Amino acid sequence: MSVGGEPDVWLQEATRRRLAKFDELRGKTTQPGEFWDVVVITAADKKQELAYQQQLAEKLKRKELPLGVHYHVFVDPPGPKIGNGGSTLHVLQCLEELFGDKWTSLTIILIHSGGYSQRLPNASALGKIFTALPMGDPIYQMLELKLAMYIDFPTNMNPGILITCADDIELYSTGATEVIKFDKPGFTALAHPSNLTTGTTHGVFVLDSSGLSEKELEYRSCHHFLHKPNIEKMHQSGAVCIRKNCSQPNSSGEQSDSEMDYEYVYTDSLFYIDHNIAKQLLTFYKQLDTLCCEIDAYGDFLQALGPGATQDYTKNTDNVTKEGSQLTEIRQKLFSLLKGTSLNVIVLNNSRFYHIGTTQEYLFHFTSDRKLKLELGLLSKAFSIFPDKAEKSDISACIIQSMVDSRCVIAPASVIEYSRLGPEVSVGANSIISGCCISAKADVPPNSFVNSLSVRINGKVMYASVVHGIEDDLKKNVKLLSDIHSLQFFGVSLLQCLYLWDLRVSDQLFSGDKTSFGLWTARIFPVCSTLSDSVIVCLKMLNAVQSKSGFKLNSMKLLSIEEMLFYKDVEDMLKFRQQIYEEISLQKQKEKSDL
Repeated sequence: MSVGGEPDVWLQEATRRRLAKFDELRGKTTQPGEFWDVVVITAADKKQELAYQQQLAEKLKRKELPLGVHYHVFVDPPGPKIGNGGSTLHVLQCLEELFGDKWTSLTIILIHSGGYSQRLPNASALGKIFTALPMGDPIYQMLELKLAMYIDFPTNMNPGILITCADDIELYSTGATEVIKFDKPGFTALAHPSNLTTGTTHGVFVLDSSGLSEKELEYRSCHHFLHKPNIEKMHQSGAVCIRKNCSQPNSSGEQSDSEMDYEYVYTDSLFYIDHNIAKQLLTFYKQLDTLCCEIDAYGDFLQALGPGATQDYTKNTDNVTKEGSQLTEIRQKLFSLLKGTSLNVIVLNNSRFYHIGTTQEYLFHFTSDRKLKLELGLLSKAFSIFPDKAEKSDISACIIQSMVDSRCVIAPASVIEYSRLGPEVSVGANSIISGCCISAKADVPPNSFVNSLSVRINGKVMYASVVHGIEDDLKKNVKLLSDIHSLQFFGVSLLQCLYLWDLRVSDQLFSGDKTSFGLWTARIFPVCSTLSDSVIVCLKMLNAVQSKSGFKLNSMKLLSIEEMLFYKDVEDMLKFRQQIYEEISLQKQKEKSDL
């Protein structure tokens, strides 16, 4: 049973088999039942929809995905945010409109990727589902990994819809003769053993039958489902399992010597609905005039299921980011609709769930996490030109599809992706560099985030780079301009930064509806004519903050991150990535011919 500790050899072998099976299908036309009939990715708005469609088209052109499959991007309807639950309902309607009656005979995977990725901003412009991974040739992105890890599902699944998110990874082994089957009516969810702290940020299953099995795979029914419960609630509900005399992982994830009882719970990841349930949900959606609140596909669907479900949760807004006036009413209607529906649980006792939705998680899993590195086969240098003789560069740095000069210095625990770094560049520890071209002398301080975007303004392609501290909270907002001193940029009050940059505090300094103010909407990032210049100017901004010296921005055209995403030129960003890909390919071919 996997609850932490050392890398697991069975997970490693199972993962390699799935990756190899997926690699065999890349670029080939699949046979009926061999792969998904339909792959759906959700988008938050038209700009995101277009970006996703362009990237899918590129992948299919380069034969990086299985062919003969319906790949679709469905955008949320305009208006208020509707959450991944509302997005699921909307997708059902899109599928019916697209396929007619035929949609109920299809095996469909629905990947929610409609957010703006404010906690991992290098995925904001092109999408979390297109986040690059340090593995594969050509480089895997999250989309390929998702499809690879679920490669066995379509063959063993009744027609229906598998619902998953774009920023998590599930690794699991099931034994040589066992397969995961999605063949029961209602809802079926995967469950993973996790410590109680992890349970507080996930969904937790209260299983009907108690007792621990030594099997890697078992089918159980769920009495009821808890959404992000506190530890006391887990104990009260009977969700906590105990493994006797287990070596408990210590704080670093290694096994400790002392044998003791180990408490754990089963947490959620993805779930499946059969077409009978899908049709009921679609009918419910059609009966609504409009959906004006955020529904959570996990919390608001799954909490209504199982014999122990009660409607208490419908009025609980503790875990709700933004409560809409309609939310309680919608929840109560969903509860009435789904009450009595079974929640089947596939318990994967040897599995691990990894989340890479924040800058801290991203850096940890790609540079320091020994378990994931071995189990998934992650590399320190993936499809990159990064000479072994590069000075003072640590193996714990991670380089993905990038060209790094041999004299460049990369400190430990940093990730460089889709970038070109010259000889006089040094990157401090615990930093993320994405989509950048840095040819001039530049020192990137430790704990920095730097991401360059192509933007099209008045028909002309320009460049803007986002720079901030890894720990900065881009989601934090204040309601009044007088409170912006509480916003932090690289550990310094934003108000002080504005003074150093000679920028005046006003409504015009922020984009958006002016009802709240934060780093996401602050117009502080200069627009430049070249990719390299945009990074250098941003680093000067940062240096001014760190050295408490002035650097005037008031004469430059400035954009907020929100505006950069509106003006983004996806084609130009993909062209830059393709140029790097072609240069690396040529250099690798030359190295082979020289041998």
